Amino acid sequence: MKKIFLVFFLIPIGLLNAQDTLRLTLDEAIALACRQSPQAVAARHQYRASYWNWRSFKADYLPSLTFSSNSSLNRSISPVTMPDGSDSFVKRDQLLNDGMITVNQNIAPLGGSIYMSTGLQRLDIFSDNQVSFKSTPVVIGYSQNLFGYNYLKWNKRIEPVRYAHARKQYSETLELVASATAMKFFQLATAQSNFQSASYNYANADTLYRYAQGRYEIGTITENEMLQLEINYLSEQTNRLNARIEMDDCILDLRSFLGITENVEIVVEISRDVPEFIVPLEKALSFAHQNSPDTELFYLQKLQSESAVANAKASRGFKADLYLEFGLSQTDRSFSNVYSNPLNSQLISLGIRIPILDWGVGRGRVEVAKSNLEKVKIELAQAQTDFDANVMKLVKQFNLQANKVDIAHRTNERAQRRNEVAYRLYLLGKSTVLDLNAAIEEKDRSQRAYIQELQNYWSLYYGLRSITGWDFANERQIVLPFE
Repeated sequence: MKKIFLVFFLIPIGLLNAQDTLRLTLDEAIALACRQSPQAVAARHQYRASYWNWRSFKADYLPSLTFSSNSSLNRSISPVTMPDGSDSFVKRDQLLNDGMITVNQNIAPLGGSIYMSTGLQRLDIFSDNQVSFKSTPVVIGYSQNLFGYNYLKWNKRIEPVRYAHARKQYSETLELVASATAMKFFQLATAQSNFQSASYNYANADTLYRYAQGRYEIGTITENEMLQLEINYLSEQTNRLNARIEMDDCILDLRSFLGITENVEIVVEISRDVPEFIVPLEKALSFAHQNSPDTELFYLQKLQSESAVANAKASRGFKADLYLEFGLSQTDRSFSNVYSNPLNSQLISLGIRIPILDWGVGRGRVEVAKSNLEKVKIELAQAQTDFDANVMKLVKQFNLQANKVDIAHRTNERAQRRNEVAYRLYLLGKSTVLDLNAAIEEKDRSQRAYIQELQNYWSLYYGLRSITGWDFANERQIVLPFE
């Protein structure tokens, strides 16, 4: 690690008396953003929704136990077919109660479901003052759609990829929040530096202007130079006011981004170690392919397109529904006998549907689905190429950025030194006001450039973490903060 420090003069305390002051380092700002910023909170809720969708998906492949009950009171006059075949209106006055417990299990490879149930019914006929029971001690059944679209099999392939994408997307979002925080952090740092520089320049311009008035009275400087110094003094007054406005705007922006509702003055503190390490390109590409949500999204889109083709083919051809049920049942007027000597019961149902003429509708749907699949494959191949190119570009930029920060730091130091020398030389009458103005301008420009290079470094740093899912500084996987 090579330590690079930024000498940063804080805002005069007198300007902050009206508000509380919150001093933040970059690490503190990022931790705050990942905990309570609106973007991070939204990402957290989105991930929770994906998690519970995943839990619901897995429950489809586990046995389910349900209890159902129904009560029906019928007091009406209804037509009834008599034993001789004639119809007659009969008054009904009865109550039917039933209850059933069912265990169901989906069979993913076949796309069907098997179930087992037990139930009991009670019929009260009030007109005859009769009670009867019907029991079904055990019923085992199976239902299956033959040759149809097996959503259970396709969901078993698609949903794990969807959840893996959600996990990686959440991790990536937090890193992008960190990158955005770094950008806004250094924007405020630039604004505060501009305000400090403007205050410093204003104080110097005021001193030089007063000094020049004395020299002008004794005739050692020209009126032109005197007027130039007065213009500088007035310009620095304006620059200081503009810098304060810019700083206040950046404070509001960062405060909103961090989710801070209190009216506090934020002061960023920059005295940071800039880690210097080289990211191997092949290693970055490997981690990006493993951990990036984009890779999972590419695969998910391909699976969904293949599923659409399978669904279109299944909808076009021969269809059959099979239903089998075997069980025991008994009925009796006494509850004590309703489970004695149960009788066998079987039910087999097979329904088929064969399309004979659909004027090419089914074939058209299949061809559309196939074309969409080929289109998706081409788009995904191009997207993967662009993704790899973006990773390579990011790695190359990052590997050079630490050197750029170091150069900007040394340039800033020299510019600060040159400004001090130019100021002293002018006071001694050995330099012109043009040389002094050039030194001031170079000092301010190099200060802004240095902070900009720091901002670029940390934006690249967290951008690289987000796209690879890997912490290269500590050589470890970036893990989700909660499950």
